Amino acid sequence: MSDIKPDVTLNCKGLNCPMPLIKTKKALDSMEIGQILFVEATDAGTKADIPALLKRTGNELLEMREEKGEFLYYIKKVI
Repeated sequence: MSDIKPDVTLNCKGLNCPMPLIKTKKALDSMEIGQILFVEATDAGTKADIPALLKRTGNELLEMREEKGEFLYYIKKVI
């Protein structure tokens, strides 16, 4: 378990591509700079898609891990 305290939690469990990506982008767009987004997903495609989205948008991936078939991301809104 991470010590990072998210400001926003996004549950994308059970959603397939491209929905986790779309929901992550929408959540980041509505957040303030410096806030932390925690994303929970079950789609393995997010392992490539979310880092690619963050590279494209300039936001920061603080932590990414897999637990019991779930993919967990802590993302800092930078831009």
